[in-house]
Amino acid sequence: MPKVRTTSLSRRGLLAAGGAVGLGAVLAACGDEKKGSGSGSSSEKSGPWTFKDDRGLTAKAKSTPKNIVAFTGVAAALHDYGIEVKGVFGPTKTKDGKADVQAGDLDISKVEILGNVWGEFNVEKYAALGPELLVTAMWEKDALWYVPDESKDKILKLAPSVALWAAQTTIPKAIQRHEDLAASLGADVKAAKITAAKARFEKAAARLRAAAKSKPNIKVVIGSASQDLFYVSLAKTSADTLYFQELGVKFVEPKVNAAGFFEELSWENVDKYDADIIMMDNRSSALQPDALTSKPTWAQLPAVKAGQVIPRTTEPIYSYDKCAPILEDLAKAIEGAKKAG
Repeated sequence: MPKVRTTSLSRRGLLAAGGAVGLGAVLAACGDEKKGSGSGSSSEKSGPWTFKDDRGLTAKAKSTPKNIVAFTGVAAALHDYGIEVKGVFGPTKTKDGKADVQAGDLDISKVEILGNVWGEFNVEKYAALGPELLVTAMWEKDALWYVPDESKDKILKLAPSVALWAAQTTIPKAIQRHEDLAASLGADVKAAKITAAKARFEKAAARLRAAAKSKPNIKVVIGSASQDLFYVSLAKTSADTLYFQELGVKFVEPKVNAAGFFEELSWENVDKYDADIIMMDNRSSALQPDALTSKPTWAQLPAVKAGQVIPRTTEPIYSYDKCAPILEDLAKAIEGAKKAG
């Protein structure tokens, strides 16, 4: 967890710092594939390029952008469609030098990392890349994820920008928007690997729906841990958990704070809600279950005792390839779950 004072954080900062729990609330293997080899190769397009983003703004260029800089998770999604970026910002590299979970199959040795944690964005390096397009996620309307407010104006002057919803949407809708962007940038979205991944995703969605229907009494809590607090997220505020909810998964509904995304609980009160499965924020900014063994209240939770704690991909990479396993894993967990809470 970044060592930051809550009082100095914006709402977005809280989401990034770990309270992002349910939401991408307040978050791999390194690939070594050549451009286009993974999902669908990009094709050259001539003439003017435009794309209307989720702010309702239209990005424009005289030709299809090639020098693209993106938030790490968005870059990973574009990579799955065969579109490569020059630079990234956001959680990309762990302390031991490996790819962060949010980097997906990106070869992080081949991209310029402009910032690796919240608040970092090297404007000079960005300018040196000759950017033709900036792409990031959006958790709140018009707020560009991991683009620092203090340098936003300088950054946005250098290239057109695109923001895609990571909240106030669902996984299928978010994937579609990332696919739309990739297609506009020249991706072959009808490539065999992409259509196969879509078929797997649809099969996984049907499996999760069936699992939820077969276990209607299983209740899930969406958690994220820091040293001092346990955050419980509201399912409807994130694209992943809202979609799971639509498929029939039952979630604990916390009494959220003013920001509306999650409730902060002290470790003494971590047992406030009964749950049979705990989905734990898998981002590098959050403490993982193996780091919580010293907390007695954690160990006494029914779901923990039952061994029903699973990772949650809090900030999904919005491609069919990366989202299908998320649905499969949750379906498997519910299928095998016993009433614990």
